[in-house]
Amino acid sequence: MTVLAYGAPAADQPLSRMEITRRRPGPHDVRIEILYCGICHSDLHQVRSEWAGTHYPCVPGHEIVGRVAAVGEHVRSHKPGDLVGVGCIVDSCRRCADCDEGLENYCDGMVGTYNGPTADAPGHTLGGYSQAVVVHERYVLKITHPEDQLAAVAPLLCAGITTYSPLRHWGVGPGKKVGVVGIGGLGHMGVKLAHAMGAHVVAFTTSESKRADALALGADEVVVSRNPDEMAAHGKSFDFILNTVAAPHDLDAFLALLKRDGTMALVGAPATPHPSPNVFNLIMRRRSLAGSMIGGIPETQEMLDFCAEHGIVADIEMIRADQIEPAYERMLKGDVKYRFVMDIATMGN
Repeated sequence: MTVLAYGAPAADQPLSRMEITRRRPGPHDVRIEILYCGICHSDLHQVRSEWAGTHYPCVPGHEIVGRVAAVGEHVRSHKPGDLVGVGCIVDSCRRCADCDEGLENYCDGMVGTYNGPTADAPGHTLGGYSQAVVVHERYVLKITHPEDQLAAVAPLLCAGITTYSPLRHWGVGPGKKVGVVGIGGLGHMGVKLAHAMGAHVVAFTTSESKRADALALGADEVVVSRNPDEMAAHGKSFDFILNTVAAPHDLDAFLALLKRDGTMALVGAPATPHPSPNVFNLIMRRRSLAGSMIGGIPETQEMLDFCAEHGIVADIEMIRADQIEPAYERMLKGDVKYRFVMDIATMGN
């Protein structure tokens, strides 16, 4: 099946409209007509070969929301007409300990929604900047949000689960003081989710202008991290800090805010390493510096259900398919509140 997509033929060429081929659904496959696809910062890194190993043509997109068009003969979990999502994973080995535990995101054989190995032409997966996709039923998620929220649901498939997973893993909830560093595509979701989980949420930003926005998102307090007095007022007080910043920065300033046995988890992926933290900041109060990535399929479904129950979606700006390159340039400048979403219906215009 031939469909329209937006992709790049090489690292030094812009994304443009192209035709790609999707396989016919196999016995356990679901064919999805894509309605919306969120725009993730990692899309830009991958398509421009800022991360190693990009295969071309590269069609990005792993925040997919759409409607089931057809299913294979053995599919029982989804039916035509269902509203569904596809996140960052479309396959895994399905037999290792990680897969058995529903942690496909840590499987060594995890296949990404784009740029991952596949038997389908052209030999690597092609993502959600396209009219349709065919995915094994195991990796297709149910969407229960109201239909008028679907565009704003799309970023939950990456930004939502990237922040939800560490918040759940480290037990964020009532009675916990939680920091969220960075108020962007990831950070704004972290604030919303931590607030809905019942934690006392402190948002950290470098910009005074984001103070009101962070409070509106659900933060109980806002700290401008460039203000040493504001930072010092929170010393040794946090149970958990979620650091979403995707640029190298001083981690020690935030590690010093953790209680004994507190943890800071990094989910932002900078192009170059952070300055190495001072080990004494960790040793002297048994603090932990950790990392986390997306979530497995069961946890992603849990996150979607949690967000539907609590009325949580991303704050988005809708774009036409042919506006993707200007959107990338704006994203590099932080000029979006807080996530771009592509309206796939515009692809054929």
